[in-house]
Amino acid sequence: MSVDLPARVPLRSAAVPDDGILEGPRVLRRLPHGVEERPYELFTLRPLGRVIGAEIDGVDLGEPLTPTLHAELNRALLEWKVLFFRDQDITSAQQRAFAAHWGELETNPFIPQGDTAQVTRFARSAGMPAFENIWHVDVTFRPSPALGSVLRLVEVPPVGGDTLWADMAAAYDNLPEDVRARIDGLTAVHDFVPGFARFTDPDQLARRQDEFPPVEHPVVRTHPETGRRTLFVNQAFTTHLVGVDRAESDRLLRYLFSRAHIPEFQVRFTWRPGSVAFWDNRATQHYAVNDYHPHVRVAERVAIAGDRPF
Repeated sequence: MSVDLPARVPLRSAAVPDDGILEGPRVLRRLPHGVEERPYELFTLRPLGRVIGAEIDGVDLGEPLTPTLHAELNRALLEWKVLFFRDQDITSAQQRAFAAHWGELETNPFIPQGDTAQVTRFARSAGMPAFENIWHVDVTFRPSPALGSVLRLVEVPPVGGDTLWADMAAAYDNLPEDVRARIDGLTAVHDFVPGFARFTDPDQLARRQDEFPPVEHPVVRTHPETGRRTLFVNQAFTTHLVGVDRAESDRLLRYLFSRAHIPEFQVRFTWRPGSVAFWDNRATQHYAVNDYHPHVRVAERVAIAGDRPF
């Protein structure tokens, strides 16, 4: 007796899908070409991820930094993109003083402030839900987005509330060649309205639109210190590609946004009392996990003014 066998399923095409993520090896290059590994002499560094994220031991953020310590921390920041410090019993003023070693501090007009205008305070509870659970780069609606940010949790929920960061240089390195060719040289429009409209008073929103009109940034920026090519669009603030048909712009942006979702490019940090994170806003995206409701999570952030992307 003959048996009808099911038709053979064709092998999956090796072509990169229009949307989604293709499995297989990834290019995981942490350092720019030509830069060699060097030990750190003034602190201990423990990697938390392959290309991004490291924990620093032996530095007291409450003390002024010497020029040599500042230089070595800056090298670590450039090489690991986000640095984590544990057991830091510091004040808001000390947090500001640490961040100020990297430049002028900036304010954020859309987020409640802490003890000064240079400190933004994220107080989340059952009555004040969080909206930071989207992959984003801080304040790309400004002509010169922040260089970086220092985040300190004032109150840590009993469970949940982690933050993730993604290395957007690794994301760019792993784009298919035809996609890189398509986006190199393109610019995109960034606007604060999509990111803040849902939780900002309509009158304030209207007033701020004159103060913060949409801006254009390169889709792929060059990091001003490392020279690395970095994917620079994000779901919170990037609205469309300039000079590209809107349907094609939407399709391509969805694909580019999804690059931050790849775990090989990420690091995840679990907060404890006394934890501080310092990240390079020019090289990363981040996502605050909103899984701690109805518990309280209070964080204070200090941002460092940056330069115009190129």
